[in-house]
Amino acid sequence: MPEAAKRPTRGDGTSTGPVLGRGLQILGAFDASRPAMTLSEIARHTGIPVSTVHRLLGALMEWGALERADDGSYRIGLRLWEIGSLAPRSQALRDRALPFLEDLCQVSRENVQLAVREGAELVFVERIAGTGAVPVLTRVGGRFALTSTGVGLVLLAHAPPEVQEEVLAGPVEALTPFTVTDPVRLRAMLADTRTRGFAVSDRQVTDDALSVAAPVHDRAGAVVAAVSLVVHAGSVPSQQLATPVRTTARAISRALGAP
Repeated sequence: MPEAAKRPTRGDGTSTGPVLGRGLQILGAFDASRPAMTLSEIARHTGIPVSTVHRLLGALMEWGALERADDGSYRIGLRLWEIGSLAPRSQALRDRALPFLEDLCQVSRENVQLAVREGAELVFVERIAGTGAVPVLTRVGGRFALTSTGVGLVLLAHAPPEVQEEVLAGPVEALTPFTVTDPVRLRAMLADTRTRGFAVSDRQVTDDALSVAAPVHDRAGAVVAAVSLVVHAGSVPSQQLATPVRTTARAISRALGAP
């Protein structure tokens, strides 16, 4: 039987493969810069015909993946958030790490972040904002490059060699005048991170923030996450921040079963 004939079909005779792909395409069009979009905006960003988008939006809203606001725009629904929160990498890690992250935030009154690596990017799985802490660009579930943030440098320093080469071979976006974009300097920073046990990102993401991060290990000793403390640049020496950050990272590691 031809391969196309084996594909499951919906009641209207259309293949479910392309339909599922287009549904995911629609969901993927939403991001931090586009949390809500109209029908025409979704069609424009996905390249899917308006009539098809309209039909798929109905199915996505019925399932709960999308919601419709009072102004007629569409946004991500709570059902999708519920499903996403079950991702084992983030859920188990967050549950074990949260008490220690809260302690670090309470003691420092600064921003505390927890991130994991996915491919050549990082994903923030938790962020706690301290009282009067410096504003940051990160959000839970948000992605970021591995080359600029403290947690990113830690995760890249302990990533497989092929991932490091992929990242260092590509263009590095300069977010501030202090962002390190030279691959030679980045390699040296990654080596220092492995040697010292923590990474420092000084004004590389915003020109008023300093981040110090340390690795979190699992029971096999592999680096599975990174925790960071983000403060106003120049307010505290990075070496002074390294001790509480590394202590928190070790506590989370022990909670994950690391020796």
